[in-house]
Amino acid sequence: MPKNSPSGASPLNSSLHTKYQKTVLTNGIRVVTETIPYVRSVSCGVWINVGSRDEDEDMNGISHFIEHMVFKGTKNYSNLQIARSLESVGGYLNAFTTKEHTCFYARIIDIHLTKAIDVLSDIVQHPVFDPKEIEKEKSVVLEELKNIEDDPDDIIHDYLDRSVYHKHPLGFPVIGKADTIRKLNRNDMFLYMKNHFVPERMVVAAAGNLVHEKLVEAVDARFTARGKRKEFLRKQGPREICSKHEVFDRPNSQAYVCIGTLGYSVKSRLRYPLLVLNTLLGDGMSSRLFQNIREKYGFAYAVYSFVNLLSDTGNFGVYIGTDNENIERSLELIYKEFTALREKGAGIAELERTKTQMKGSMMLGLENMSNRMMRLGSSELYFGKFLTLDEVIRKIDNVRNEHIDEVAGKILRKDNFSTVIFRGANGRTEKV
Repeated sequence: MPKNSPSGASPLNSSLHTKYQKTVLTNGIRVVTETIPYVRSVSCGVWINVGSRDEDEDMNGISHFIEHMVFKGTKNYSNLQIARSLESVGGYLNAFTTKEHTCFYARIIDIHLTKAIDVLSDIVQHPVFDPKEIEKEKSVVLEELKNIEDDPDDIIHDYLDRSVYHKHPLGFPVIGKADTIRKLNRNDMFLYMKNHFVPERMVVAAAGNLVHEKLVEAVDARFTARGKRKEFLRKQGPREICSKHEVFDRPNSQAYVCIGTLGYSVKSRLRYPLLVLNTLLGDGMSSRLFQNIREKYGFAYAVYSFVNLLSDTGNFGVYIGTDNENIERSLELIYKEFTALREKGAGIAELERTKTQMKGSMMLGLENMSNRMMRLGSSELYFGKFLTLDEVIRKIDNVRNEHIDEVAGKILRKDNFSTVIFRGANGRTEKV
């Protein structure tokens, strides 16, 4: 029988009567829910703890390709039936792959939750991988790859990952490469799913107007997979910073610049100080970088900083779209802000304003059931528990100036950063 964990009113907002519950099925699948009775929708997802970092170099892209292929037909559904299954009742079905996770998810009206679980369970457990469909889908994914390559402000982040993570699989592009995609075959996909799509690495997360016990029954009846439990070891993320400077000439009318370095893991004690520093520095129109580079000097239309937190590492960086003539001046301004934060820190009022911005943004995001489901699934995979909004707010509130100083002192040093520049003109490629 499934094992239920203690549950009760979630502190997300006691006046809204939300409730978090978790059940572990006998085969190891975890079911986590947040019941929100004042909505009519449910967002549910099947999460698998596998992503592009778990691939070999010659199989790069297989996680993402499987994400595509499961929609092309299963034991019980044709590709057209899968497409119509939830759209016919006003819902939708989708999936995504990251460096560490794969998620297949749906959003539907509450009365159709069982139907969603039926379809999700089938695509995760019983894809047929028709060879003809595989060849057709390779063409689709290769077109997707071309689309990404033609989008400089997207592909530049893949180039930066390669620089920051070096030859580690975290530096692989999630979508893969053209030559590895072309080589994938049916046996590769079945073997990959057999090794990675196992119950102990699966989480079913759902948020919305639902009854936890009924969802558990539906999942228990449909997810019948049994797998031998085996130790799951990922290659440890890189620890050593080795900065690079790369310049690529591309047929763009604008120059694109990304700088980045190693950051912290999702479990690091410095996670929240880094998130606060990121918001203060480059998240939103009130941030230092936006106000300085765009508003004061007019060097860029888009400029922002970003943080990626992973299970054992992470990265931090800044993106800017500017003119060729302003590349060096923009970089100087970015590093000037880094130096100011290292040497002078953040003001008390600025820090409090930034924390209030973060908390408000999180609360607004929770009005979306899909966002709630994403928090449920990722929290379970990373922490084995649900981090309530109250817990997160408390951690943000606990960030002090000395924490910002510590993070800035460790990370915001020019020598730490790799630089990737897409220069909008013809010329030779430079690598240093």
